[in-house]
Amino acid sequence: MPDQPEPGERYWQLLDPIWGKVSFYDRPEPFLHDFAELPAAVGHLFAAHWCQSEVCNGGFHQFFTNSTGVLAPEALAGFKAIGVVEWASLLEEAMRFFGEPYPREREVREERLSQVPGKEREQWDPFFALDDRFYEWKHAEDNRWERAADSYARSND
Repeated sequence: MPDQPEPGERYWQLLDPIWGKVSFYDRPEPFLHDFAELPAAVGHLFAAHWCQSEVCNGGFHQFFTNSTGVLAPEALAGFKAIGVVEWASLLEEAMRFFGEPYPREREVREERLSQVPGKEREQWDPFFALDDRFYEWKHAEDNRWERAADSYARSND
């Protein structure tokens, strides 16, 4: 019997060739230019991967205050395309905090978040409850995100 790939390996095969070629560290314009050059499925996986990685590392607050927050609209589209509707719903709800249009500029997101009062995380982090729901979905099954992303990658070869 052939070896089964590790969870996440299939989707990473699509991301590996473009890793480092999409810059989200500068202004939004270079990101949007680079991102537009990606095939749709690769873009969905790229944006969704970065969002889930940041949220898993430090919550939506970290995602939005880091430079990766520029790709929130693309991550939303990615979660929807991949079929992770729970995360799409949570991200959409979190993005509403910033109003319309969504601010791609990091400084604008940081400024809005800095205005939330409180000493405890439950007070100053408007995404605290959303983080818990995000983690609950992820941990409801082993490798749930990786399996969903792999399935999407296989269907978009």
